[in-house]
Amino acid sequence: MEDRGRDWEIYLRDLSMTAMDSNIANDPASDPSLLHSVKRLYDLCKAENSEDLVARIYPQINKLYQRSVASLSQSRTSNGLLLLAILQFYLDFGELVLHDADPSLRTFFRSCLSREFADPDVAEATLDFLNMNKKKLITSFPTLLPQFFPLLLKLIVWNGEKLEKSFLKVFPGLMSPGSFLPLFPSLVDLPILVVALEKVERNKGSLVGNSIASIQKSSAPEMLLALMDEAYTGSTIADGGADSESEDSSMIDVVDPLFLDLLKDENDGLAERQWASPGMAAALQTVVNTPQSERLKYVLNMAPRLLDVYFAIALRDVNDSLICALIPLLMSRNSTMFPEKNFSFEVRKRVLEFMLAAFQRSPNFIALLKKPIMDRLGEAYDSPEKEELALQLCWAIGEHGGGGPSHKDAARELFEGLELLLYENLSSSRLGLRQDSGFGANSQSLRKLSQSRLLCFVVTAIAKLATYHSELLPRARVSLGKVARSRISDVRVWRRARDYLGLMNEPAISLSVLGPSRPSHGQTQNPGTVKWSDGATKMIAHIPFYILGEQEGPPFHDFSFSDILPRR
Repeated sequence: MEDRGRDWEIYLRDLSMTAMDSNIANDPASDPSLLHSVKRLYDLCKAENSEDLVARIYPQINKLYQRSVASLSQSRTSNGLLLLAILQFYLDFGELVLHDADPSLRTFFRSCLSREFADPDVAEATLDFLNMNKKKLITSFPTLLPQFFPLLLKLIVWNGEKLEKSFLKVFPGLMSPGSFLPLFPSLVDLPILVVALEKVERNKGSLVGNSIASIQKSSAPEMLLALMDEAYTGSTIADGGADSESEDSSMIDVVDPLFLDLLKDENDGLAERQWASPGMAAALQTVVNTPQSERLKYVLNMAPRLLDVYFAIALRDVNDSLICALIPLLMSRNSTMFPEKNFSFEVRKRVLEFMLAAFQRSPNFIALLKKPIMDRLGEAYDSPEKEELALQLCWAIGEHGGGGPSHKDAARELFEGLELLLYENLSSSRLGLRQDSGFGANSQSLRKLSQSRLLCFVVTAIAKLATYHSELLPRARVSLGKVARSRISDVRVWRRARDYLGLMNEPAISLSVLGPSRPSHGQTQNPGTVKWSDGATKMIAHIPFYILGEQEGPPFHDFSFSDILPRR
């Protein structure tokens, strides 16, 4: 006990003496012994469990923290490790000395981590600190991590593979009602964040010690002029020649106004990204045409893994109103992302899977979002990505009855949208829309295959929707009849339409085959399972036509199952 008493007096004396040395007082982190002293004093307080000891140590610890924060802008030494050690003291003993750690934590993020996130030692120590105190931070400071999630994303994309496992443990804490929506586009845009950070590094030197936030603030008027010029004239500010800023000035170069939202440190809500601007297109094209850095290659693989966690948490913990608000954002970003083939495929796959899972959990979303859904159906011809989204939406509309039995008006509007899509594809004017889409020598066959696939989805959605809402059956028969009589070259389309017309003549079987997997009365029903008890005796003579394989027309006699099922 006497040895411990002498120890804490020695370490406390070290803290007080450094305040008298002007060089160290103006840059406390330059003396490595201070970090050792803070850690030893923390260990002693833990071991002794003495309120008196904490009360005697706290004033010196607090003064050191204030001096360290004040020196950040002039310091040439990393302050992150020292400040994290002090913050740990605040979190564990703050209640004993009535110290609210919230302002200190926010000061660390804004003033220190914003300058030192690129330092690998500080990045690793920060994630260790967040993981060690995860429960306390989420309970006592629930808005802290959601507020600074852009800064933590910068930290992980810059420091790479070594810290991914540690970051994944912290990641759920970044999600809150206020950060859920803005977090999605930030995850999708992680590759562009890397491009922006690497650009700043090339223009400004090392990111350690430079606050990107201050660069943003200093150049705000010029950035605003650039965005206004782009909004009103459709062009970006050109090179000003002799009057323009040089590469090594305090200005970021012309394309960087488009990156400023990505480079922010704090969550300030859902921002509109400048995807349609010529500047962004030129910047991304430049990246595509140059060799990828190792950091960018890694982030292209990491971002889909983070989206897996994001979507899993969303389905498990997030309320319906936020998920419903997310779906239009998913639709808009489905065709706008970093143009790397494997990355865009992996992200789109996850986006579509989550969207379908959300519709499965809450079918009423389809009715609530009928306007954006119909807009996406109308864009099915614009690109392969938009066509795939339209196909999945067609499937969801049919599978979930346009939102359910209580949404008949929405179902009728969605049905009309499907009708329009069907008739547009049947008309000859739509057949040549993709002649210049870059398919090459096989463009004609690929166009026909794409159109046939779309028509099959639309025909199925119309049949399923009409089966769910019987008042739509007459219109469905007219639509499918036109398809069955059309001269579309792909036999699968008109054969499918004809099969559905035959099914619609037998409501019980049609409901069993085409009806939803979750009927309105609440009993589970496996699609494709015929409920013979609902069909009377004559139903046996009208097995769905596609079961008969290549046979044309309706069955010509009553038959047993042995006629259509293989024998063992």
